[in-house]
Amino acid sequence: MSGPQAVLLAMVVLPATVGGVLALARPRRGAVPIALVTSGLATVLAFATALARPAVSYPFVVGADFALDVDALAALVVPMIASVTFLVLVFSAGNIRESRGRFHGLMLIFAAAALVTATAASIPALLFAWEVMGATSYALIGFWWRDVDRVSAGLTAFITTRTADLGLYVAAGAALAGGTGMALADLPAAQGPWRDVAAAGILVAALGKAAQLPFSFWLSGAMKGPSPVSALLHSAAMVAMGGYLLLRVEPLLAATGWAGPLTAWVGVLTAALMGLVALAQRDLKQLLAASTAAQLGFVVLAAGVGAVSGGVAHLVAHASVKALLFLAAGAWLTALGSEDLRQLRGVARRWPVVGVAASVAALALAGIAPLSLWATKDAVLTAALESSPWLYAAGLVAAALSAAYAGKALWAIWRRGARAEARADDAGEVGAWEQAPLVVFAVGAVVLGVLALPPISGMLAGALGGHAQIPTVELAVSAVIAVVVVLLMLRVRAPAPRWARRWLGLEAAAQAVVVRPSLTVAHALTRFDDHVLDRAVNAVAGSVLMLARSAARVDDHVLDRAVNAVAGSVLMLARSAARVDDHVLDRVVSAIAGRVRRLGHLARAPQTGAIHQYFLQTVAVLAAGAVVWSVYAVMG
Repeated sequence: MSGPQAVLLAMVVLPATVGGVLALARPRRGAVPIALVTSGLATVLAFATALARPAVSYPFVVGADFALDVDALAALVVPMIASVTFLVLVFSAGNIRESRGRFHGLMLIFAAAALVTATAASIPALLFAWEVMGATSYALIGFWWRDVDRVSAGLTAFITTRTADLGLYVAAGAALAGGTGMALADLPAAQGPWRDVAAAGILVAALGKAAQLPFSFWLSGAMKGPSPVSALLHSAAMVAMGGYLLLRVEPLLAATGWAGPLTAWVGVLTAALMGLVALAQRDLKQLLAASTAAQLGFVVLAAGVGAVSGGVAHLVAHASVKALLFLAAGAWLTALGSEDLRQLRGVARRWPVVGVAASVAALALAGIAPLSLWATKDAVLTAALESSPWLYAAGLVAAALSAAYAGKALWAIWRRGARAEARADDAGEVGAWEQAPLVVFAVGAVVLGVLALPPISGMLAGALGGHAQIPTVELAVSAVIAVVVVLLMLRVRAPAPRWARRWLGLEAAAQAVVVRPSLTVAHALTRFDDHVLDRAVNAVAGSVLMLARSAARVDDHVLDRAVNAVAGSVLMLARSAARVDDHVLDRVVSAIAGRVRRLGHLARAPQTGAIHQYFLQTVAVLAAGAVVWSVYAVMG
């Protein structure tokens, strides 16, 4: 194994191992520094792998390896995941005060799963990381497990995304059936309809993770988890990985002919409709959650139209912006105990570092030039315009809505309010641990737009596909729209469409279309189990019991008697043999023993010990031998 390969393995194994130990051991002390050191080392290793571009592959099953590869796309995303994780854990050091070992352990495992997802080059590796990421998100969203609502929200997120995840298993089967194996790069070459099946399966799984329509509603409940969890989940892991997967398999989407356009339209519709949902929210974290689905819509749109370089630039820049906003919301929630926008009026004045950093991120989210999302969003819209003017128009609407809900958040945090000022008098503090990461993220929100501007955009387009340069007209149009909309939102009361406040009724629709029918089927199956299967089992058990009793009677009255009869016969034979032994054999043995005893006496008689008798016996033997020889000679 080469050095770069060892670095790649260490990058994912180190946080996973340390996270597992922390989550299981749950030390009362030392969890925070251990987690920070581990995350820091993982970040250094992530940048090293981005430079070295290693790849590893291990046999898994026939036709499928467990493969990791840091190509040009992963080289951009892997450092982003590791860096965001480290900064979020720094914030957590000052924000999370209970169960720190379990929290930091789960966060490290979550990040490790995201890193494996980003580097996965085969479906087995992707599935493994995908499942771990989903399970860890459930544990983190329901981290405060004594609160039933939080646990329920985690369960909703897990079941919703888990249902969509079945698409990956379908895609795995289609890949094998299509004769290409399970390498992601080989999927476009799958045979016949299997390529379409694989594309459909991956598309469903990715849309579920990325909270795109119709799966978007699970993000609403996920906001009940700790704010650092929301920051990591929405910016660099889980939700972001759904959009990233579609960028990864963009050649497969394009090869089918239908998956690319479908992906693009799902992305742009999500961006527009979730923008309306964000605009309707009164809770800051709910606004940010809806905006995450909307902004990931631009990434999904990029995958659909082939703008991979613009999509990954938007993904990376959005990670910095959204992590900052969620951490700021978490800091204010800890200090004030509220996420309600009406209760947060003027909070930016009370904590200026947090307020200025959050304002920079909100302006970037709005698409204000020259901040990051202004250019990255336009890189996607440029490709959309080449694909379809209707896609471009819908994208512009979504961009305007981005400016609208970002302006709404800015208006809330800077406007003076008597209630907020009264609450601020009794507010807690936002410590240095919580403020420092916000400053770093604010820098990222300002500068990461260079990924979509020359000369870097040209290099990315050459390596990944997309547009090396965005038309000046497009940049100018989007910048003007963003400024106008934000100014309008700061001067007039923000519109809040009530019909969109409950996330377009998607959860209710899921209840009606999926949950209730599933429960109905479950109840029907339960009744079938009770009234059919149970009775059948009881009938079979009764029959077996009757057979057992019949067998017992046969055993008692037939087999036992037969065995007893045979045993009696054997006993009689044994007694007869004993009598023969006593009356016949013993007498014969005694007679033979007497004869032998007498012969022994006779044989012992010559053995006197006198030497003259031995000489005499010798002479007698020789004389007898001479007589025998003489007789033999005469007869011969």
